[in-house]
Amino acid sequence: MALNYIWVAFFLIAFVVALAKLIFAGDVEVFPAMLNSTFDMAKTGFELSLYLTGVMSLWLGLMKIGEKGGIIAILSRWVGPFFSRLFPEVPREHPATGSIIMNFSANLLGLDNAATPLGLKAMQEMQGLNPQKDTASNAQIMFLALNTSGLTVIPLAIILDRSILGAANPTDIFIPTLLATTMSSLAALIAVAIYQRINLFDRVILAYLAILAALVGGSVYYFASLSQAELQAQSNLISSLIIISIIISFIVLGLMKKIPLFETFIEGAKEGFETSIKIIPYLIAILVAIGMFRNSGALTYLISGIGWLVAKAGWNTDFVDALPVAFLKPLSGGAAKGMMVETIKTYGPDSFAGRLASIFRGCTETTFYILAVYFGSVSIRKTRYALTVGIIADVVGIIAAIFVAYLFFH
Repeated sequence: MALNYIWVAFFLIAFVVALAKLIFAGDVEVFPAMLNSTFDMAKTGFELSLYLTGVMSLWLGLMKIGEKGGIIAILSRWVGPFFSRLFPEVPREHPATGSIIMNFSANLLGLDNAATPLGLKAMQEMQGLNPQKDTASNAQIMFLALNTSGLTVIPLAIILDRSILGAANPTDIFIPTLLATTMSSLAALIAVAIYQRINLFDRVILAYLAILAALVGGSVYYFASLSQAELQAQSNLISSLIIISIIISFIVLGLMKKIPLFETFIEGAKEGFETSIKIIPYLIAILVAIGMFRNSGALTYLISGIGWLVAKAGWNTDFVDALPVAFLKPLSGGAAKGMMVETIKTYGPDSFAGRLASIFRGCTETTFYILAVYFGSVSIRKTRYALTVGIIADVVGIIAAIFVAYLFFH
């Protein structure tokens, strides 16, 4: 329901701002620009859906082999105690457990191509346990909240973009981004735990979080010691090796269980195709609203207002130049990337604004896109507090990004 109100608000605010620009500034281009954006974003939504169809078919086909091969039982033994406390509604060896674990692993490695199909598969599995099919369950909200917090160990795409744009040291945003996204993820976890009355001081939860912190800390220590070229090569190699190893392990498990691998893959791939088709209307709806909001000039006025308030308060305003990326990332990953590139070209790749824009892009997630696509894939209309905790994670990530940017670069 909250997402419905936000969606309507995008259209209404865009119209009011555009009308004001036409009347008071004589801007005759604003309404044609908004109209063109509706067609462009509808096209983008459909193209994304087509791309996702192939990826979904591939990964859900592989997951079907993994499920029948026994991967769920293996993963449940490893992390079952932890996930049974965060997701008490999901039985330990339920198929949803494997999809959730695999999705989180792909997100940590920055493997978006694998993470989204696995996330949609997890939502479908949890929907089977959901007693109210039009309302988000506690497990689904916990899953979405942790997804929208965007925890990624290696922001490889951002580092590559900074390298292309001429940064002297493209990897200098690595540790600040990891610190900011860790704070965002903790905020999401705490917010949902408060809503769902989950005891985060449980010894099992604390033990697993300590192990995760150690792994992240070890990764930071190792990758921070590498040069830019070594970091890119090592991260590409490690990510590729892990994902290929997972595929081979699924096939080997299937062979050991003597299941018909090709037929099983086709069975899962068909589910991926059906899911991809189902999310097209939801994806187009949210992207068109975002396009109109951006092209109306509403975002520009919002940033200018914040800058004015910060200046009036007597605070340093250097961070304001990078804020468009922070506001666009929860709406659209592509728009955030474009704005980051524009900020870097305007102020320089090694400027404070250029570095902060890069951190903003890495420490927040496409919250509205994720909610629309994931909930749309299982026809959930009542999202309860999912949007609230997603926004909390984004806000904390933005504040943390500003703090670490001043700490490291100002």
